[in-house]
Amino acid sequence: MKKSFLIISIILFFATSITYAKTIRILMETVPDTRYLQELLPEFEKQTGIKVEIEAIGYSDMHTKLVPQLISSQGSYDLIVVDFYWVGEFTKAKWLMPLDDFVKRDNIDVNRYVPALMNLVGQVDGTIYMLPFYNYSMALVYRKDMINDPKEKLAFKSETGLDLKVPTSWPEYWKQVEFFTRDNDKDGQTDFFGTVIQAQRGDCIAMHWSNFLYGQGGRYNASNGEPLLNSAAAISAMAYYKEAIAKYSPEGSAAYCFDEAFNIVAQGNAYSLTTFNIMYAGFDDPKSSSVVGKIGIAPNPGGGLNGAWGWAIPNSSPQKEEAWKFIKWAESFDVAKKRALLGGAPTQSKIFKDAEIIKKRPYYPILGEILAGAQEFPVFTYTTEFVEKVGLELNLAATGEKEIEKAMNAANKAYRKLLVKDGKLSN
Repeated sequence: MKKSFLIISIILFFATSITYAKTIRILMETVPDTRYLQELLPEFEKQTGIKVEIEAIGYSDMHTKLVPQLISSQGSYDLIVVDFYWVGEFTKAKWLMPLDDFVKRDNIDVNRYVPALMNLVGQVDGTIYMLPFYNYSMALVYRKDMINDPKEKLAFKSETGLDLKVPTSWPEYWKQVEFFTRDNDKDGQTDFFGTVIQAQRGDCIAMHWSNFLYGQGGRYNASNGEPLLNSAAAISAMAYYKEAIAKYSPEGSAAYCFDEAFNIVAQGNAYSLTTFNIMYAGFDDPKSSSVVGKIGIAPNPGGGLNGAWGWAIPNSSPQKEEAWKFIKWAESFDVAKKRALLGGAPTQSKIFKDAEIIKKRPYYPILGEILAGAQEFPVFTYTTEFVEKVGLELNLAATGEKEIEKAMNAANKAYRKLLVKDGKLSN
């Protein structure tokens, strides 16, 4: 009798545990850091007993899928990741839960994060809404085997009068772009390219062209907030961009986004590319690259675009406490280090200096330099709309469908109109 009672008690215990086991749902983008975190999920589930369902989707679908959930009084997601594009929109709409009480209660040191990332996807007007998850600052990747080749060095010196090395200025880099664009098959068609442009309308060109703007010493806004998209630097940046499409990048690159551009370099068909630092590990993966061991990474001359995603708990989250437990686990130094060892893009300053990480991934100190010199992209309530409208004008200029000055004037006008709408400028 006692034995039967014991068996029944055990069955009831497990049945109750299964019935009341917590499950949190997270919406994330399909990027390497998401994949690395998925590999580590069993650790969290074992430690907490909380199950995790990650729904990973493409970037283009995320905003559309998120907004209805955020508006709802009770959404389907307990936790989300937020692109810096959306920070102004989401916080102004009061869709995100302030995290200050959690941070204070659990003594979370937010100073462990790179300050620029806390400013980008951490706090807004003194309130903490997110903790930075991963950064995607943009950098220059290049063929280090070619730049270190004695024959290439000699030929470049003879042709340009310059030493062939990692470029630190835009004119130096552009000489390399010209030099490495070649017809290797000698059939009258360029088959190796100095760079790869990703000029697809909207997000792709807006982010990529920004690096050309910074390379010319340009910025999006003057100190008084007025837009500078029709400045001399912006027009020069577009002239370089248009020239690259015509002469130094593969045919069809006016419609490329980041994956297409990555593949050109990974297949061994280009010298350089300005891209997200999170893409770099893929060049050393034999599954995705034929140039393993041949790619270097360096700061974009003039600085690269700063970008990041942050962990946020929607006000519509059904399980806020459980969501916070997951954030604490994911952002613990131990888990952040494991993600970095897998090839992730860190946000915590110590990661870039950790001896074990550097031993496995010697380029991490360079990633720290890239992040330190990263430049800001416009972040305000209407960033998403800004990207679409300005990205259209940039594409029209890059492809020659519109004269550069006319397109840049139109982009500047569209940007200013949105700044006025947001109360950043007056009419």
